[in-house]
Amino acid sequence: MNHDSTPEIALSSLAWRNAMARLAVHDKPGFFALRAQLPEQGRTNQVMAASSQLNVVLKTYASGGENELHAHTNEDHMFVVMQGSATFYGPGDEFRVVNLHEGVVLPRGVLYRFVANGPEPLVLLRVGAVIDPSKDPLARIDDKGQDFDGYAQSNHEVPCVLSKDRWFS
Repeated sequence: MNHDSTPEIALSSLAWRNAMARLAVHDKPGFFALRAQLPEQGRTNQVMAASSQLNVVLKTYASGGENELHAHTNEDHMFVVMQGSATFYGPGDEFRVVNLHEGVVLPRGVLYRFVANGPEPLVLLRVGAVIDPSKDPLARIDDKGQDFDGYAQSNHEVPCVLSKDRWFS
């Protein structure tokens, strides 16, 4: 398999925004292939395609990877599990396990967090629909309503270590 066309891993919110701007299509179709080098530790975000109000991101999490309770303030989005499974939690610790080819829709303002289950890496297809393109598409808040960077250590961000030979495609 040729991995030369695998999109860059966004290592910050700025890199994610820049990838969306670079890949945004306005007057033609945008094509993409879902492939990613899998992590042994940490997580990856790879912008696959975008328009002014839509973005497609392939997210990977090492076994046990997680994020902290948060909500997006300028985006409705959804996840589909492409590999592995995840447990999604709400603000009252209610939860639901989401397995292969299942998904969840998260309207703007809904608090959630999730944890990657099982021994294999979790792969999620994330599609986001921006509410107001003039505002930050990645804006998020924590459970106290404070701005919350998805790449912060408080969001369980750890250094990513990629597997040398394990790929999702």
